[in-house]
Amino acid sequence: MSLHPILAEDLGCVVESLAADWPALRGARLFITGGTGLIGRWMLEALRLADVAHGLGLEVAVLTRDPAAFAAKAPTLAAWPALRLVAGDVLSLQPDGARYTHVIHGATDASADLNESDPLRMFDTIVAGTRNTLDFALAAGAGRVLFMSSGAVYGGQPWDLTHVDEDYRGSPDLSTHRSSYGEGKRAAEMLCAIYRRQFGLDIVTTRIFALLGPMLALDIHFAAGNFIRDAMVGRTITVNSDGLAVRSYLYTADLAAWMWAVLLRAPAGATYNLGSEEAVSIGELAERAATLLGSGRFEILGKPDHGWNPGRYVPSTARIRSELGVVFTVDLDEAIRRTAAWNGWTR
Repeated sequence: MSLHPILAEDLGCVVESLAADWPALRGARLFITGGTGLIGRWMLEALRLADVAHGLGLEVAVLTRDPAAFAAKAPTLAAWPALRLVAGDVLSLQPDGARYTHVIHGATDASADLNESDPLRMFDTIVAGTRNTLDFALAAGAGRVLFMSSGAVYGGQPWDLTHVDEDYRGSPDLSTHRSSYGEGKRAAEMLCAIYRRQFGLDIVTTRIFALLGPMLALDIHFAAGNFIRDAMVGRTITVNSDGLAVRSYLYTADLAAWMWAVLLRAPAGATYNLGSEEAVSIGELAERAATLLGSGRFEILGKPDHGWNPGRYVPSTARIRSELGVVFTVDLDEAIRRTAAWNGWTR
């Protein structure tokens, strides 16, 4: 049972970059929600290798609605002796009587389809799930909680604001159900602030922007994944909108390293943006994917964009880079190539 060479190389770099930090987890007991998603799997795979490399003696419990499905999807993690899969859901999560040193909360279905078809479920999962997890952390005596929030908390980013920082006071548009995800994350961050003040819980928060890299599903609503999927098989990439919306894509290995850096060395109460600062329009992204991977063919249909954010979505990461010393290691073009290669593309 072995990892894909690209994944193995990336994870090795993540573990090495945090060599001085891992010993702080020796003997730790972690409880993780959202461990079965893209971010959670990257974090867990890095943690697994760190456990082996540094002899950390970890115990890791991961909450999942379907332990068997996750074990089949992630066999290297399922075979890790430190890992215990716990059947359950954040909406029904209750203290289990055990003690945990760290709680990581990332369970959210970041689905555009769910945001459109069942926004109440989206909002409840974020808000009620976060409160249940914070109560769980209190009962478990957790010394630190890491909450995965989102850049969506800023709402629409003004076009003249090239990179939004953590002090920006924008907010989602409350007149539309499409803001249920972003507003849910804002409410969850407020719960974190309340639990810090009222109960003394040590919570750090990451506001995560768009991502790209191995283990990203290519067949869901993420434009970058869809473009890579089509380019790999020589299809013309189709942009349904006018292609003017601007995004940036942090490589998943960098994300994993940054997430662990926040958990292990951020000051109590800190909040950081996690994302790339390399801005690209959706139209430009289609052209780059087509050129790098396929025939170079793409088309822009110019239809109205009914997504939650047809504008800019690009963070400033000056704070986390300055305070925690994290760095970018993979640019957008290389992220596109590595994501495609992990999915079977060859040059």
